[in-house]
This record gives sequence, C-alpha cells and structure tokens, in this order.
Amino acid sequence: MKILMVNKFLYPRGGSESYMLSLGKYLEEKGHTVEYFGMYDKANTVRNSAELYTTNMDFHSKGLSRFFYPFKIIYSIEARRKITKVIDNFKPDIVHMNNINFQLTPSIIYGVKSRKIPLVQTVHDYQMLCPNHLFYNFEKNETCEKCVQGSYINCVKNNCIHGSKIKSIIGAIEAIFYSVLKPYKKVDMFICPSNFLSDKLTLAKKFYKGKTVTLHNFINKEQFKKEESSVKPYIAYVGRLSKEKGVELIRKTAELLPQYTFCIAGSGPDEEILKNVPNIKMMGFLKGDELCEFIASSEMLLLPSVCYENCPLSILEAQSLGVPVVTMNYGGMRELVEDGVTGSLVTDISPEGIKEKILELTENEEYYKSIKENVKQKRDTISGIDTYCEKLISLYEGLVLSGNIRR
Repeated sequence: MKILMVNKFLYPRGGSESYMLSLGKYLEEKGHTVEYFGMYDKANTVRNSAELYTTNMDFHSKGLSRFFYPFKIIYSIEARRKITKVIDNFKPDIVHMNNINFQLTPSIIYGVKSRKIPLVQTVHDYQMLCPNHLFYNFEKNETCEKCVQGSYINCVKNNCIHGSKIKSIIGAIEAIFYSVLKPYKKVDMFICPSNFLSDKLTLAKKFYKGKTVTLHNFINKEQFKKEESSVKPYIAYVGRLSKEKGVELIRKTAELLPQYTFCIAGSGPDEEILKNVPNIKMMGFLKGDELCEFIASSEMLLLPSVCYENCPLSILEAQSLGVPVVTMNYGGMRELVEDGVTGSLVTDISPEGIKEKILELTENEEYYKSIKENVKQKRDTISGIDTYCEKLISLYEGLVLSGNIRR
C-alpha cells in the first residue's frame, strides 16, 4: 500500500511528530511505501519523491514575510497546490493527516479530495472544536467549552491563545472560517485516541457521526517492560510543567503530604511553581531507559491534569511497568484507569482530594499489592505499534476497498 503521511513538522518535535514518524517507519518495515508532506525545514528527517514542501514559516522572524502569516495560517494556497502535485507524483492509495494547523491549514483537504483519494486524520487534540486546542481557560485555570456551546467570540473575550488578544482574534477568525466552509466534512475517517474526544466531535457536529474510530495510543512495549523488584518511596510525575497539567495541585498536595517524596520528570514554563518545596525533587527532562527506570521505581504515577487529557502516554507507560496511577475522573484519563482496580480516579479536584486518593492507595499494604497485580494483568491490553498498525491497515483497506470516498 502507498501511504502519504501529512504533518506540519517532518522531524521529531512533539507528540504528533513522534506518532507519525513511528507509524511511517513501522509501515515501511512491513513492506508499505510511505512518503511525507509538510513544511520545509533543514531538520526534516523524512521526505517525498517530488521534493515539494511548504515554505518555512518562522514566527519569530523580523522580515516582511511575517506580515502575511495571519493570512497564510488560515488558508494556505501554497499547501493546497503543493500537496496536489505530491499526490499526482506519488499516487498514494491513502492520505493520513495529523497536525496540520497554521503551517499547512485545512486547505490541503481540498487538494486531497480533488484527486478522490481516501483521507484519514488522527485527531491529536481539540483543535476542530476549540481555537486554543485545549478546552482550557488559562486566565481562570479551568476547563472551558464555551466555543462549542456558544460563539467563537469567547476565544477573543478570554484571550485564549497565549493570552494574546491579536492571536485570539486570528484563532477565532480561523475557527469561524472553517465552521462555515466545513472542510472536515470531506475527511473520510477520524482516528481518535479516546472515546472522550470521539464523543465531543460527534456531539458538536452531525457530520462527524459514523466517521470516528477510537484507537488508544501505542507505546514502545519492548522498552517499557522492565520492573523493579522493590518499590521506592516516591510519587512520580512525568510531563510538561504547565498550569493546565496541574502543577499547582502537585505543589499543594506535596505540602499536605510532607512524609512523601514527589519526583518530577519534565520541563515547561511553570516549573518555578514546583521549586523550593522540601519534598519535591526536580529530575529534569528524562527519556529512554532513564525515564523507564524512573517510572518503574516509583510507588505510583500522579497525573493531576486540570485540562481534559486525551490519551496520556505516561499512564500507558506506567501501567506497562506495573505501576498504579492516580489521575482525574474526566477526559481520556478515566478511560485508562479503573478506579479501585488499576489505580484511583480523583473526583474532588483539589489538593485535599488528591491527598485522600494517595493515602487510600498506599496506607493499606494488601490493597496496594492487589492494585499492582491488577495493573500487571492489564499490560497485555496496551497496544504496541505492531497491534496498532494492524488495526490501522485494516481501516485503510476498508476505505480503499469501499470506494465510498467523500469529495
């Protein structure tokens, strides 16, 4: 099968890039032909045979070109034209979109569908429903769905994009523009990493109904299979250190539990919030074997995100290592943790509520041991890239063979 992977960045940068590059590499190993379309960058690690990419946009540049960015990030004529040429040259059986906003824009959907090619999109966040992609109000530090329930003007009123009025206006214009054009109506299938996201899409717009498929994220199961023989006395957090991830809750919970050590692996704009607390230890950014050993040696993983997490890899990684998880009872998080079976779900979103769940899990040794045993048994249900790609190829083939392709 010939597959065109589409993403704005074509080098390892974030979650959507890691996902796309891992899929592409595995599919090529299995005999499929994969090419890539996105923005030109000297750091790019993958390519297409036509050598066509969109012009690099540096949002920190001081040249005249930056004044045209507000127009290009809403609708890119260049991206539409170039992806059409790439398709004509490569002749893929299917196109798989990932993160396309700003640098590519949904304009590429029209280019793909002009060639009657089946189009799949993995939905990595809430961008199609929320201009800031997070369902989160940074000023009030709380979840927010006002744009889904009402008008995109709420994005401007609340300065939802980086706290900037100008960026929020552009984001609202983009959302309104595509709400009118409905380019996503032309996409044949949406792969959602959680039922939560799938439900949000289908409740928001009728045309998503019947087009979403839930596939929880995959992890490197070969790497995350180690297990420490003894539990170390610390609670682990892995992830970005920012307010929507619950860093303020971590600090206040640590202050309520001075007898516990909280070890924090990650970096981000709000890491100062976690400093100067005696029982919080900052580990910095960890990856590979270091990350694996860090999680495996912990008593539990704490993920107290205030925002609606989709399908956090840290939960899957912890469970693959036999480590219980304490997380929130909403978003995609609650799909991964069974309360009282493989961990604890926090319903009282407060430091006191988190403290109660941590103590509930650790103070009864027999209860804790039973939870760990249950987590170990769950390992086999977590997808590795092999089982994930088997399902993905089956979905691809279903679209290609059906011939029921939207234009």
